[in-house]
Amino acid sequence: MNIEIKIADYSNEQQGQDIIHLLNAYALDPMGGAEPLSAYTQNNLITTLAKQPNVFSILVYVDDKPAGLANCIEGFSTFKCSPLINIHDLVVLQEFRGLGLSQKLLQKVDETALNKGCCKVTLEVLEGNHAAKHAYIKHGFSGYELDPEKGSAMFWQKILT
Repeated sequence: MNIEIKIADYSNEQQGQDIIHLLNAYALDPMGGAEPLSAYTQNNLITTLAKQPNVFSILVYVDDKPAGLANCIEGFSTFKCSPLINIHDLVVLQEFRGLGLSQKLLQKVDETALNKGCCKVTLEVLEGNHAAKHAYIKHGFSGYELDPEKGSAMFWQKILT
C-alpha cells in the first residue's frame, strides 16, 4: 500500500475534484450534517479557496485514490501574538479508516503550522463524534479551559442570512 500526503494545489483540476469529493463525503456523513454540499459550493469552492491567502488543504492518497482531507485556515492568537492554524474540516473516507491516516494528516498540519511559525493548532469536534475525539486526543489535542471552575470553552455560531 502506497500512502501519499500533499499540500493541495488548487490549480490542479484533479486535486480540486478530489477535495470536492472528499468534502462532500464528509458532508453526507451524520457527523458532517448528512446533507450534500450545495451545487454552488461544489461549483465554486476550489476557485474561492485559491483566492484565500490564509487557507490550505492537505490531501492523503492511498494507492493513488483520494482517502482523506484536512482544510485549514490560518488565524491569529492575540494572547500569544502569533499565527495559529484552525483545522476547519478533517475527513478520512470510511473505506480507508483504520490505516492511521488521520494521524498522518494531523502530523502534516503540525509540520505546516511549525513552518509558518504558529503557536498552536485548533479544531472543533462534536461531543458525540467519539472516533474523531479519540484520534484528536491520541494526537495530543485536549479541551480548552483557562480555569476548571469556569468550564470548557464552547464553540458557538450565528448563521447570517
